[in-house]
Amino acid sequence: MADKHASEPHVLDQPWRVWSTVAVLGILLSGILLGVLIIPIVQGRGAGLDAYTAICRALGILPGSPAQPQPSDRTPSTPVSQVIWTSQVLQILARADVQRGYAKVQEVCVSCHGETGVSVSPDFPHLAGQSGAAIYKQLYDYRTGSRAHPLMTDIAKALDEPVIADVAAYYAGQPQRNPNPLTLAESPPTIVQLVELGDPRRNIPPCAACHRAGAGGPIETPVLAEQRAEYIVQQLRLYASGERHNDVYARMRTVAARLTAGEIGGLAAYYRAGFR
Repeated sequence: MADKHASEPHVLDQPWRVWSTVAVLGILLSGILLGVLIIPIVQGRGAGLDAYTAICRALGILPGSPAQPQPSDRTPSTPVSQVIWTSQVLQILARADVQRGYAKVQEVCVSCHGETGVSVSPDFPHLAGQSGAAIYKQLYDYRTGSRAHPLMTDIAKALDEPVIADVAAYYAGQPQRNPNPLTLAESPPTIVQLVELGDPRRNIPPCAACHRAGAGGPIETPVLAEQRAEYIVQQLRLYASGERHNDVYARMRTVAARLTAGEIGGLAAYYRAGFR
């Protein structure tokens, strides 16, 4: 008898357990129905989405929110340099014909960059003494649209790859101009420090790490010594704004964006004076 009475509370308790389980399952299913079906479908209608897409977005199967359309990026892609220093490209540079380069220079380059690579205007860089790789890369970037210029883009597009190498070889063989003694002014210590040591606090590497001869920088690194100050200022500003973007890994864009206007002018004056 004792055992029979002891089991009665357990028997009476079973319906409550069943109903509590049913209630929990009902709440769970209602939440799933509400969160995965009803709300996404209602929100999807307001966003112009079909029920299937809205439900898939709510489940995370498709990207985006069921409450709004998936934004589409209509920004045109920015071309970057397509120059790759393969053995084939290096062979093209090695086989460049200086005489053919000279003929092409007389035909299309001399009016802006001069016969010996000394430009006639502050708008154009000196090319004398630049490395063949540096000149080749810039011409190739103009040709592919990675770098744009009102004059140079069309000129470079008219040149095939071997001719670009020929022009690069010709100008690379010209001696650098002699610095004007009037420009040999002493640079402020802060500018010299930027060139030699950089600024670790702003993650600015030293300019000399790449732009000094024999420093071991990228093969396409241009020579800055004896370059026009106006041209250096112009290019650093273009890099800083992102308007010029043919630098590999955005090296120059990153550095230029961290320079002040005074530092840009100071660096241009430093290199114009012919320091190395």
